[in-house]
Amino acid sequence: MNRMFLNAFRLALSALARNKTRSALTVLGILIGVSAVVTVTALATAASEKVGGQLDSFASNAIFISARPSQHAGQRRTNTRLTDTDIRAIDREAVSVNGVAPFSGTIAQVVYADQNVATQIVGTTLPYFKVRKFTVERGQLWTDSDELLKTKVCLVGRTVANKLFRGEDPVGRIIRIGRAPYRVIGLLAPKGNSPFGDDQDDRIIMPVGSYRSRVSFTYGGKVDTIIASATSEETTDRAIRQITDILRQRHRLPQLAEDDFRIGSQDEFRRTEGAIAAVLSALLLGVAGVSLIVGGVGVMNIMLVSVSERTREIGIRMSIGAREGDILTQFLVEAVVLSSIGGVAGIALGMLAAFGLGFALDWRVVPSGIALTVALLTSSTIGIVFGYLPARRAAKMDPIDALRTE
Repeated sequence: MNRMFLNAFRLALSALARNKTRSALTVLGILIGVSAVVTVTALATAASEKVGGQLDSFASNAIFISARPSQHAGQRRTNTRLTDTDIRAIDREAVSVNGVAPFSGTIAQVVYADQNVATQIVGTTLPYFKVRKFTVERGQLWTDSDELLKTKVCLVGRTVANKLFRGEDPVGRIIRIGRAPYRVIGLLAPKGNSPFGDDQDDRIIMPVGSYRSRVSFTYGGKVDTIIASATSEETTDRAIRQITDILRQRHRLPQLAEDDFRIGSQDEFRRTEGAIAAVLSALLLGVAGVSLIVGGVGVMNIMLVSVSERTREIGIRMSIGAREGDILTQFLVEAVVLSSIGGVAGIALGMLAAFGLGFALDWRVVPSGIALTVALLTSSTIGIVFGYLPARRAAKMDPIDALRTE
């Protein structure tokens, strides 16, 4: 049996070598399909890891609470009822939350010496740094008394520091935001772009009291957004339920009334990203699958032509003792070899394309061994499926009619 397959393999290689151009064109469809499968799976995995890493660096199991817009006389308005007392209640009563902070932000002009830049100004409290995973590279955070006294201090991101100070150490410098002077007490460690594309280092963070009294005047302790952190990824849903119950009770909402706030979580972003990636991968894999089918049809057509051209050869082999199984095996092996060559070339091209795109996009691309194995097995299976009809036609030939063929 092994000898029969070995002879069939040798005959298949010699037959393909006699028609190099035709064989190369035949495997092209399979090559394109397999390379597309390898590239798509590798890039999908790399993209998922990249976005997942960005989400993990963006925040720690974050939960975002904001006011729900309401309709007033046909106009959509956001009348926030979120306040500092809501934050204190969540911090005190939600056992699955290990950090909660207000977030208020606006774009403002910042001046230092002869430099003038527009950047995001954030007003918040100390737990914000833990929730959003901001760390201090140089200098220090403000203190609780700075929050209480609305001290004019701030921390700057790397992008702001590069624009304003041009290589100088920003710590201890005095900058002007609006009409108020602020002392820079710390430089934030770089975080890069967020999963949403914004530069997380292009911001200045200050105590929320100072922000409300000098940058964006706010009264009554009102909050634009509340950012909380669940104790773990597994407790995120529980933390959301606890926050919802606390806010509904505090806002005195009737049982059937709609929430006057909205809650989103980092886990939702992760699930949405996964769903989008899955849909895109499925579409691209569908296109690759069509290419593989086209390649398989090409293999079948070429094998049918080969059977027609080698009818006399088949008759001679049968007349000297070759059985139907021998002829069937010969042409099946030839089809499998043809499609496997396309599969191997497709894997090589797909890996090259994946590594090239990964380098260009700065993604860590590691082709999956399972995906490579499946791609190779798929190409071999295509050879068997689409090569069976030509091989069976060759095996069922009448030896006498085959020998009469010129």
